[in-house]
Amino acid sequence: MDRLALMNTLLDREKKKRDAAIAEWRETERQAEAAREQADSLVSYRAEYRKRWAAQFAQRAPIEIVRCYQGFVERLEQAIGAQQSAAQQAADRVAAARARLHHREIKVATVQRLIERRLQAAALREQRRDQKASDEAAQRLGWAARQQLAAA
Repeated sequence: MDRLALMNTLLDREKKKRDAAIAEWRETERQAEAAREQADSLVSYRAEYRKRWAAQFAQRAPIEIVRCYQGFVERLEQAIGAQQSAAQQAADRVAAARARLHHREIKVATVQRLIERRLQAAALREQRRDQKASDEAAQRLGWAARQQLAAA
């Protein structure tokens, strides 16, 4: 296999890796969004729950109900904290996936630039070869024309 074919194979492999990195990044984005939405949902539920029970407690409530309320709110706070932590971890995974994607995009661009430079160098060599052949042909024609003039 010639070098250009090898570089094209390398480019195809790097593009596949980049495409896999794009898919991974999109999936981590989706998961992070779901985690954020879940955390926001829990925070909204907590606000609604407190509002609903505030009216109840404004009237008088048995101590057992108050303790149940406080226990539930405490568990809800723990759930919110855990979900916010999960959302932060998901955001960290998104950042890592984005960095891996950026690295893959740089590799693809580097291989593409290398291929372009090689193609330009080959085209320049071909152009110089053609120019040299053209110059030599013109010299031969000129020499042959001078020989005919001299012979005539």
